[in-house]
Amino acid sequence: MKVDGVLDKDDSVIAKSEPAIIATASATAAAAATTATALTPVTATLAVRASHENIFLERFFGAFQWEEFACGCGSAFVNICVTYPIYKLIFRQMLHGVPVSSAMLQLRHEGLGFLYRGMLPPLAQKTISLSIMFGVFDGTRRYLVEDYRLNDYGAKVIAGVVAGSAESILLPFERVQTLLADSKFHRYFSNTPNAFRYVVTNYGFRELYRGIEPVFWRNGLSNALFFMLREEASVRLPKRKSVSTRTAQEFIAGAVIGASISTLFYPLNVIKVSLQSEMGQLTEGSWHACKRIYRERDSRIANFYRGCAFNTGRSFISWGIMNAAYENLKKLMSQRELKPQLTAMQQR
Repeated sequence: MKVDGVLDKDDSVIAKSEPAIIATASATAAAAATTATALTPVTATLAVRASHENIFLERFFGAFQWEEFACGCGSAFVNICVTYPIYKLIFRQMLHGVPVSSAMLQLRHEGLGFLYRGMLPPLAQKTISLSIMFGVFDGTRRYLVEDYRLNDYGAKVIAGVVAGSAESILLPFERVQTLLADSKFHRYFSNTPNAFRYVVTNYGFRELYRGIEPVFWRNGLSNALFFMLREEASVRLPKRKSVSTRTAQEFIAGAVIGASISTLFYPLNVIKVSLQSEMGQLTEGSWHACKRIYRERDSRIANFYRGCAFNTGRSFISWGIMNAAYENLKKLMSQRELKPQLTAMQQR
């Protein structure tokens, strides 16, 4: 009987505790359901955002064409090989503010062995830079027009600024080129890899980006202007049937546009060279450097344009070569793509 009493007692305890257990389980389930309900919109939002990002990346990078990058790279190669000695002459005028005769005497005194010294950085920089310039511009413009229905002029301006900004990542090549071209650094390093190693080891990676501010402004604004004027020239100039006359027209159009823009932004190059001619010192602001150069050159704005005549001549030749080479390479690639299609049509 005692055992029956105990069992009856236990049954009553269990019976009393069951509602509490059920209530606790119900509360836990309700809380879990509430949490799941609260998390569902967040998860959905993240999923939608990730989907949008994937669509953006797919659409944006899908607008880029490798042919544009290849044509830009090829057009820069020949140009650097031809125009580097002229650049060296201009560089000495920009750095020291001397007339062309003095700059030529400096180069003659140093000899032919130093004439092409420092050519590898601009060769590497220009081939990659022109590849980025034409490739990124075309892809960005195509994306803005096709996906956002932006007007053609606005798309060209934005695409030009984006392409110029992307080019600024290659500033270390210009930095090392400046150091190798300046005679006061001849004893520190003998070639391009040695210069990179010396700068990074002694002053850090940040030293390679000294003078990025004027370069950023120069690249963005000049690219936007160049592509706008170039597109206008291609539309408004008469269509030539002969290959030679068409190439000559493309050369002159690119030469005039490139030389004009290079002359317009020449003072920014002077500021950049002045900033990059120092190593290891506290970086000077672009505006302070501009005022310092103005005082050093007899407080005359005209002295900012020392070497500009040769720079205009070099830009005339180099941009003419690059524009004509780019257009011809693009036509060759287009013909190469169309050839298999024509062959297939003939076989049918």
